[in-house]
Amino acid sequence: MVSHIILASGSPRRAELLSQVGLDYTVVVPDVDESAHDGESPRNFVSRMSREKAFKVAGLAATGGDVVVAADTIVVIEGDILGKPKDRSDAISMLLRLSGRSHRVMTSVAVQKKDRLETELVETIVRFRTLNLDECSRYWLSGEAKDKAGAYGIQGLGAILVESIKGSYSNVVGLPLAETASLLLEFGVQCLPPITDEELKLD
Repeated sequence: MVSHIILASGSPRRAELLSQVGLDYTVVVPDVDESAHDGESPRNFVSRMSREKAFKVAGLAATGGDVVVAADTIVVIEGDILGKPKDRSDAISMLLRLSGRSHRVMTSVAVQKKDRLETELVETIVRFRTLNLDECSRYWLSGEAKDKAGAYGIQGLGAILVESIKGSYSNVVGLPLAETASLLLEFGVQCLPPITDEELKLD
């Protein structure tokens, strides 16, 4: 029996990434409180968020054969979590803080089927080139910063802000594909196309 995949996320970037590897899925947006607990580390916070999203959707929408994929992504600098900007001033403040410096992008991926839940945390180091106030203002006006953690999207115009990355690119977009594929394989979901016995003989 082929498992049906449920993507527990309203992120269009995560949907695009799952489609990129040829997976069919249904989107169910989880309703969870995304506030950090007092004293909670960024690693613990992002891991908890992905688990709670998977658990919530598995309880509401999943049947026995469904595999739920959830993820949460945060931008961290000096131990502080940068979420989605509240307004123009907040976005520009974030971008200027990231300017000319390195930060970490953390994504926790959670995959659940029935009572089994597995997670993996992936970190990528991103370095911004030095930005000025005018560039930050212009980037805000593009509209791209409004719904992005850390007020930028590397897959769009925000790519011109990034000097270098060390680690998974798809992680910075919102879903580390190599690690997600490995987790799905543990649940019997293969991202690569099937191969027939005849095709094996050709090798």
